[in-house]
Amino acid sequence: MFKIGEFSKLTQVSIRMLRYYDEIGILKPAEIDRFSSYRLYSIEQIPKVNKIIFLRDLGFSIAEISTAINKWDDNFIANELQQKQKEIMDIIEAERDKLSKIEIAMEDIKKEKIHINYSVSIKNIPSYKVLSLRKVVPNYYSEGDMWIEMSNFAKENNISISDNTFSIYHDTEYKEKEVDIELCAVVEKFREDKDGFAYRHTEAVPLMASTMVYGDFKNIGKAYLSFGNWLQEHKKYKMTGQSRQIVHRGPWNEENPQDYLIEIQIALEEKL
Repeated sequence: MFKIGEFSKLTQVSIRMLRYYDEIGILKPAEIDRFSSYRLYSIEQIPKVNKIIFLRDLGFSIAEISTAINKWDDNFIANELQQKQKEIMDIIEAERDKLSKIEIAMEDIKKEKIHINYSVSIKNIPSYKVLSLRKVVPNYYSEGDMWIEMSNFAKENNISISDNTFSIYHDTEYKEKEVDIELCAVVEKFREDKDGFAYRHTEAVPLMASTMVYGDFKNIGKAYLSFGNWLQEHKKYKMTGQSRQIVHRGPWNEENPQDYLIEIQIALEEKL
């Protein structure tokens, strides 16, 4: 048997942590000396300590370690590791996104573009005859899959659609999930609705604010902020909810994201 100090040296785990593991019940001493009350550990406990260290170093919480230790078998641990792998990948992706935003901000500072004002114009948008696909999707990134679905549907059904396509965002607020998106492709004639696709006339919008966004899709957020400033300066207008987006140049016809050209359209009305 080993005293706690000796066991600490052997396992490279501090006495403080060994006492903590004892308190929470994931690594109890093999026995307690009845005369000195010293914690005593056995050589057979070293593999268990190694498992605890292994899981701790992979980012498992104490609760997760306790569960894993009590249910240790290859299948269970494999499933736990797969779940932890996904969690770590999600964290990495989120951190990469933060790094990307930092890099963009640093570039903007160098170019003195952080307070850039996007030019806003007012347009009278007519009604269009369109082939429509409207869905509530997990997030805005799902829109790309919807465009693929529409393209495939048009090809399979020999539908001639023009290059005049746009997206309508029906939510009256920004949402991180469960986003209501409608894709619209202008067509010459209507056919029968099929497989979730519908033909309809879009609403005419006599007062539509339009602003052009150059470069990567990540610049869209700054354009909306700039539009907010524009509304502050033009107080006679207010937003009515819906917004549209037209990608004039995107991944399908430009290799460099810096050459993308996106038009944001926001429906307005004059305040009474």
